Parts: sequence; C-alpha cells; structure tokens
Amino acid sequence: MTELQAAEELKVPAPTDGFNFAAHLLAINAGRPDKPAFIDETGCTTYGELATRVRQIAAGLRALGIKREERVLLLMLDSRDWPVAFLGAMYAGVVPVAVNTLLTADDYAYMLEHSRAQAVLCSGALLPAVNAALVKSDHEVGKVIVSRPMAPLHPSEVEFEAFVAAQAPLPQAAATGADAPGFWLYSSGSTGRPKGTVHSHGNPYWTAELYGRGVLDLQESDVCFSAAKLFFAYGLGNALSFPLSVGATVLLMGERPTPDATFKRWLGQVGGVKPTVFFGAPTGFAGMLAHPALPARSAVSLRLVSSAGEALPAELGERFKAHFGVDIVDGIGSTEMLHIFLSNRPGQVRYGTTGWPVPGYQIELRGDDGGPVPDGEPGDLYIHGPSAAMMYWGNREKTRDTFQGGWTKSGDKYVRNADGTYTYGGRSDDMLKVSGIYVSPFEVEATLVQHPAVLEAAVIGVEDAEGLTKTKAFVVLKPGQAADEAALKAFCKDHLAAYKYPRQIEFVDDLPKTATGKIQRFKLRDAERAKGATA
Repeated sequence: MTELQAAEELKVPAPTDGFNFAAHLLAINAGRPDKPAFIDETGCTTYGELATRVRQIAAGLRALGIKREERVLLLMLDSRDWPVAFLGAMYAGVVPVAVNTLLTADDYAYMLEHSRAQAVLCSGALLPAVNAALVKSDHEVGKVIVSRPMAPLHPSEVEFEAFVAAQAPLPQAAATGADAPGFWLYSSGSTGRPKGTVHSHGNPYWTAELYGRGVLDLQESDVCFSAAKLFFAYGLGNALSFPLSVGATVLLMGERPTPDATFKRWLGQVGGVKPTVFFGAPTGFAGMLAHPALPARSAVSLRLVSSAGEALPAELGERFKAHFGVDIVDGIGSTEMLHIFLSNRPGQVRYGTTGWPVPGYQIELRGDDGGPVPDGEPGDLYIHGPSAAMMYWGNREKTRDTFQGGWTKSGDKYVRNADGTYTYGGRSDDMLKVSGIYVSPFEVEATLVQHPAVLEAAVIGVEDAEGLTKTKAFVVLKPGQAADEAALKAFCKDHLAAYKYPRQIEFVDDLPKTATGKIQRFKLRDAERAKGATA
C-alpha cells in the first residue's frame, strides 16, 4: 500500500502544493487569537500573538540574508520563544536545526560545521556554550540571537525580543512543499558522531494527523505537558505539532523534569492550569511513583498519559493506573520516523507490549536472512510510513543502511504476539544469546523492577571463565532498601525461564542514560570490558 493510498483509506487529506507546516498551523488557529497557545514560568502567548511573532522572526531571518533551505541552529531551553523560533524559521523556508541543550561545546562546534548554520538562536543560559563552540568551530555564523540573556550582549549578538519587535510580519509564508526540507533533528549518536536527520514540512503533518488525532484523539480543550523536551522528536510532537494541530494549550517547562517540577505543574502551580495530557518516559514514571510527594488522584486533572523513549515495564503501568485511575499509553517512535508508529491505544492497553501498528504505518519483523519471522520469534523491526526522514545529512552510507526502499530499519528487536501486539526485545545490539537462545535484556529488567526493593535495572551480557555469555544485572534500589543478591536471583528464577535469570547482580547508585532517559547499556558493557582488561 502506498502512503497516498493509506491516507485515502484513513480519510486524511494529503498536503497540497506549496505546503508549509508553520503556515498550516497558523491557519488552523486563526479563529482563536485570544486562546492561550503556550504557557511557561514567565507568562502566556496567545495564538494571535504566536502568529504575529512567528511572522516577525521569519521576516528577521530573511533580513539577515538567510536564504531558503539554509540552516539555523536552535539551541534553546523550552520556553515560549522556542516555538516562535522554530516555526518562524519554517515559515520563512529556512531550516531550523533543533539540538539537545545538554551537550558540550565540542558537540555544538561539530553541529555548526556539519549543518553550516547561518545563525544561532539560543537561550541566555546556553550562550557560554555557544560562544565556546564558535571558537572551536571552523565556520562563521552571521548572527547570534539570544533569548532571555543573563548578561550584557556582545555587538555580534542581539536580544531575541528586540530582534522580533524590530520586524514587520512577513506577509506570506514560503511556498515550500510537503517534500521540501523543513527541519533537522540530531540522532542521539550512541556510537560515533550524531547524525543530522532531515525531516520535511510534510512529516510533522502526518504524525499529528495519524497519531495526535488518530490515536490519542487530542482535543482543543486539552492542556498538554511533555516531560520530553521540544528538541526531541517525541517532545516536538507532544508539545508543538500535536496540540497546535487541534488548537490545544501547551504548558512548557525549561527546567529538568524532576518529580517535584512535574508535580508542580500537575497541580496547576504554573500558569494556573492543570494539564489534562501528560507525555513522559519510563524512567520518569519510576521516579514519580517512588516519590514521597506523589499527588493524590483527586489533585490532578489527567485524562491521558503517554510514554515513549524506552519500553514501559508492565509493573510501572499497572501501579500508575492503580494510583491515578489512568492508563499509560506506551508506544515506540524514533528520530528517523519523527514520532510513534507502534502503540497501545487509549482504552485498549496491553501492558508488557508496545501495542499495535499506528494506522497509516506498516510493520515488518525480519530475521537475520532478511526474511519474515513467525509470531513468537524475535526479529528486526522495520517501518513503512509517511513520516520517515529524508536522509542523514552528508552520510550516504548510513542513509542507505537505514532507509531502504520505503522501509526504515529501526535497530530494535521485537516479537509479534498472537493478538497482533508487539513486545519489545531490546536494541538489536543489546540482545543476548544465552545457551544458544535469544534473551531480551528488557524482559529481565522488567522482571527485576517488579521486586518491591528495585527502582531501576539494566542487564547486559558478560563472558564467564569458559567464554560463554551470561546475564549480569545492574540494580538501583529504592531508598531505604537493602541489597540482597540472593533474594533478587530467587525472584527472577520464579518469574523467568531458568537460562534467563541474572548470574551476577551489581548494586549501583544510578544507571548511565541518554538525555531522553534511555539506558545506555553500551556504557555498562564498555566498563565491564575495561575491568576485564585490567584484571
């Protein structure tokens, strides 16, 4: 089935000629100028104000001489200025490159050179990292535009608010087209340099229509709050393209999504609104459920809760539902597919699985020979759908390996169940073969976190004295709990096949994670190899 046929079957109209995603969102909300679009710690931006400011910054970027399809680096904390900058660039036909705010100056120097960014839009708190990157980078940037500066600016820098206010709104958006480059996101880059993932103007349209509307059924009356930041593919859909496609209100948070910061917003202590929709990740849910200040069900207004970033252990979803009376709708997406393509559904949740394919997407599980695998056996996950990225910029080899004739290779292992749901096995390079049989580290981890003493767990393979692979678990205990390796091993033996239980357990204070909360098992493997080399 082609993407156009899938859209017709779902009654989703395809974008028209000259489609510009920013102009599309502004047009949807032209009739609600006084409604709050974005709320942060400093105030509120209405939809009318958003439309004006987007057009103003679009005019400002044009005035700097930045041409269509040239890039600008967007390095900003989540605030009301972030969507203005992102959509303003797209409105002008300029390509915003949204990057992780937790990286180093070396990372930003690489991204500046790799993207050939013509300007930088950054938060004042991140300006020192930008300036350090500019010194390291062999690339000249025309202007640095600073949101909420924390110190006097250099003549080469301009304050964001003044830059916006100085412009007359651009009267008409660039007629870009659904297949024109719209924005970049950098992949996490667990090995080697991060990859510049190029998305089109049409891609966020498809994710909003197929998932935001089609699965989550977001409404104009919703208040959306995402723990995942806007520079992540997951957060970009949660806090921008999805809510703005239905005229909802978004609550933004510039600080880290700690339990305390999250509860503060759940309770309506920022902007006077309580979120009805929350987007989180398994690590965050575990921390919140273990927190002594966990709000009562009656204190919050949540009607829908979403999880992605890593597979959700069934035990977490069940405990959350027992406390709040709301299911966590778990799904999987990727930077390459922009958002979720495989998901549980509101009112139809199978904890322990990632649910069913999102309508409009096709899923295949392939074996080592490239052929299909039967139900119940692990296979490599491939996706076909309209939101796939165009390419990795400047990386033809990796582009060809990942984007294969309309199919995108995810790098994940999954098992298809008899009821059509899919169960996560782990990243393809995380899977273990123990006694000649595949073992999913996630399955062992999900079992460990069911024990009342365990907060988090990560599992890797280590070689024993005979060179055979065995499972080793790294466990973070809940506060006040005592380490008891024998008890945890016995618990796993009671809940898993005999060959799967962890032969070794090491108790640790925390686990290495990406900024999205994904466990970095490769760092644990590297540390184990280093131990072996010095033994």
